[in-house]
Amino acid sequence: MGLTLSAPVIYLSLLIIAVCGIIYELIIGAVSSYLWGDSVYYFSITVGLYMSAMGLGAFCSKFFQKALFDWFVLSEILIGILGGTSALLLFGVYASFEGSYEYAMVTVTLLIGGLVGLEIPLLIRLLEEAQEGLRNNVAHVLTYDYIGGLIGALLFPMLLLPYLGIHRSALVLGMANLLVAGFNFVRHRHLLVWFRPLLLLTTVALGALTWLLWTSEDLNRVLEQRLYRDQVIFTAQTPYQHLTLTQWHNDIRLFINGGLQFSSIDEHRYHESLIHVPMAVVPAASEVLVLGGGDGLAIRELLKYPALKRVTLVDIDPEMIRLAQEQPVLARLNQNSLKDPRVVIKTVDAFKFVEEAAEVYDVIIVDLPDPNATGLAKLYSREFYHMLARRLSPRGALVTQSTSPFFAREAYWCIHKTLQATGLHVYPYQAEIPSFGNWGFQLATPQVLRTSDLKLGLPPEQLRFLTADLVTGLFALPQDIAVNLADISENSIIQPVLLRYYQKGWNGVR
Repeated sequence: MGLTLSAPVIYLSLLIIAVCGIIYELIIGAVSSYLWGDSVYYFSITVGLYMSAMGLGAFCSKFFQKALFDWFVLSEILIGILGGTSALLLFGVYASFEGSYEYAMVTVTLLIGGLVGLEIPLLIRLLEEAQEGLRNNVAHVLTYDYIGGLIGALLFPMLLLPYLGIHRSALVLGMANLLVAGFNFVRHRHLLVWFRPLLLLTTVALGALTWLLWTSEDLNRVLEQRLYRDQVIFTAQTPYQHLTLTQWHNDIRLFINGGLQFSSIDEHRYHESLIHVPMAVVPAASEVLVLGGGDGLAIRELLKYPALKRVTLVDIDPEMIRLAQEQPVLARLNQNSLKDPRVVIKTVDAFKFVEEAAEVYDVIIVDLPDPNATGLAKLYSREFYHMLARRLSPRGALVTQSTSPFFAREAYWCIHKTLQATGLHVYPYQAEIPSFGNWGFQLATPQVLRTSDLKLGLPPEQLRFLTADLVTGLFALPQDIAVNLADISENSIIQPVLLRYYQKGWNGVR
C-alpha cells in the first residue's frame, strides 16, 4: 500500500472534509437558531454534540481491521448524503413534526460528527505505511484538519450564507464530499474491495444532490410556506438574518428569523405607542435617532411632525432597507418614508454606531427585535443604555420596546431596572396589540415627568389608535404584571441575565 497510496490526494481530501465538517456544524446551528431562537444555546449544543460524536467515531475506528480504504470512502459518501440534505431535512421535520425537531437535530449532528471522527483515524492508519511514520502522519493530518476548520469557519458567514443561503450551501458541500469520494475512486481504484457498490452509491447520491440543488429554489419556497400560515411573497437570507414577508388579503406580515415583527392589521397600535409617547415629551424635536426600525414604519410616524429636521435610522441590514424601499406592499405601508430627504440611513451595528456617535438627539427610539439571543441582549444592556443616555439632550426623551410585560414579566422589568441604572427617570407603559397581545415600552427622560400631563403633539385625526386620554392611560399598569424590583437583576454585557428572563417567560407560553 505504501507504494500506491497518494498522500497528497489524501491530504487534499482531508482538507475538504474538514472544511465541510465545520460548515455542517454551523449550518445545523444556524437552522436551529432560525427556527427556535437563542443562537448561543444551539450553537453550543451543536458544537458539543459534534465534538463528542467525533470522539465516539474515533473510538469505533479501532474495530475496523480490513478494507480500511473502503470504509473511508463509504464514510465520505454518507457524510455527503447526510450533510448535504441536513438543512432540508431539519426544515422538513420542523414544518411537519415540530415537536420532534430537537431529536432530529441531535441525531443528524451525532451522525455527521461520528462519521467525521471515524475518518481521521482511518486516514492516519492508511498513511502510516506510506509516509515517514506515525509522528509525521499525525502532525500532517491534524494540520490539514485544523486549516480546513479555519477555512470553513470563514467561508460560511462571508461567502456561502449570503450568496447561497442555508439549503444550497449544505447541498454544495454534500456534493463536495461526494466528489472527494469520486476523486479517490479514480486515484485509488485498485485499493477498493467494494468498488462497484461504492461507485453506484456515489453516482446515485451525486445525482440526487444535483437534482435537489437544481430544484432548491422551489423546495425552499415549499418549506418556507409550510412554516407560515399565509402566502409567502418574499424571502431572503442575508448575512445577518432571514427575512420573510407574507400576505393574506390585506394583512402583510414581516418575520425576522421566524419571529413576527409586525402585522399590517394592527402595527399602527405598536408604532403610534412607540413614537408619539416620547414625541409628546418633545413635540418640537428636530433631531431624532432610530435604532432598528428598518421597515420604515416608525419613520412614517415621525415624519408627521413638521419641526423634524433630521431622523437618523440605524439598521445593520442593507437588505432590510432595500426591502422597505422597493417591495411594493411594504413601501406602500410605510408610505415611502425611507426615501424622504430628512431621513439619513446608516447600515451599521447599533452598538458600534452609538459608541462612536458624537451627536446629541432630542428623541431616541430603540425599535430593535426582542432580546432572544446574546447579540440582541447586549442592546438592552446597562453599558448600551449608558451610551444612549450620553447622546440624549437634557430635555429629551428615550423609548425602547420592552417585550410583553404579561408573558415575559421579569424580562420587562429587567429592561426597566437596567435603564434606571443610567440615572434617567424611567416610566413603564403598555399597549394592547392583537397580533402580539399585551406589549410593553419604557420611556426615559433626564427630567422628572408627570405622565398625567402628557399631551399628544399631533391632532388626533392624524392617528388611528392614540387619543389625548389614552396617552396617559398607557402608563396605568395592572397588578398582574407587577414584580418586586429587588428580585430583578440588571442586564449587562458580562452578565446577560435578560436572556434567561426572556426565555423563562416565553418558553412557558409555547
